[in-house]
Amino acid sequence: HRLDKHSRVFGMQFLPYHWLLATVGHSGMLQYQDTSTGELISQHRTKLGPCHVMRQNPFNSVIHLGHTNGTVTLWSPSSSEYLVKLLCHKGNPITSLAIDRNGRYMATGGGDSKVKIWDLRTYKELHSYATYGGPPTSLDISQTGILGVGHGCHATFWKPDALSQKLKEPYMKHTLPGKGPLESLRFRPFEDVCGLGHARGIASIVVPGSGEPNLDSMEHFTNPYMDNRQRREAEVRSLLEKLSPDMIALDPDVIGSVEESNSILRRQRLRDLAEEADARKEAERDMEKNKKEKKRMRGRSKIAKKLQRKQKNIVDDNVNKLREAREREKAEKERARRRASGEG
Repeated sequence: HRLDKHSRVFGMQFLPYHWLLATVGHSGMLQYQDTSTGELISQHRTKLGPCHVMRQNPFNSVIHLGHTNGTVTLWSPSSSEYLVKLLCHKGNPITSLAIDRNGRYMATGGGDSKVKIWDLRTYKELHSYATYGGPPTSLDISQTGILGVGHGCHATFWKPDALSQKLKEPYMKHTLPGKGPLESLRFRPFEDVCGLGHARGIASIVVPGSGEPNLDSMEHFTNPYMDNRQRREAEVRSLLEKLSPDMIALDPDVIGSVEESNSILRRQRLRDLAEEADARKEAERDMEKNKKEKKRMRGRSKIAKKLQRKQKNIVDDNVNKLREAREREKAEKERARRRASGEG
């Protein structure tokens, strides 16, 4: 095949579930082409100049573009305008970008020699890490969440917790002396291997715990032991299950739901859902803090017994009156017993 409409391409991503090839280049034009039919689905002008950084979100297939003015824009083939625009590195170009497989965190590298971690649910910065030897030229997040950073002639790897909270020291470091700046860093799926591309070739290193140990053979083209017949069957099955480009959205759960015609009601519903989720999380935290009551003997854990035990610790006027009446009754019984024993 020859794609004449894609010229001076700097970035390329393939969407396997939609059979789409997305490219961006010197003109700043984002193009989507259906590889199964050869049809050009859509093309959008980013209006932000040449673009060298391009990654896809594996959770919702949204394309993330990093621009020279320090912004990151999110795109889908069904929208002529960007879905989200973030100013990640003010006054510095975006040099690299990576998104985790769950679509929750995004790591961006800029010309200010910083790696910033962003929460894609709130679009807010969580924390940042500084690099030495040059700006981060390549970022990647493994299947288990390990963050790989290529900067200068160094490769630094951070544990999965580095995305949700800031860590003091990296998990692993690797140096390529005399081999120029690191051009690319990518993890190999389902294996604890990371590939490094530099000025003099490529290198591969072992990163323990970076690959997913459990292989899902029902996924398309993930079984490394399939033969030619199985590969053809998987290709036919994936073509039959191909998703429409219009289904690419920030929230994949919106497919199949009914959207309110009133934008005010729609925003109110989203706020209510967010407040409900926050309240649920707060209730779960309170339940974890409270200790579970120890199991008692049979019959003593009933609600009536528990209420009776709780009422014992409550002191009010009625309880004092009952206690005084009980004391008087005990005293009268004692006097009556003494008189009876004296008469005998």
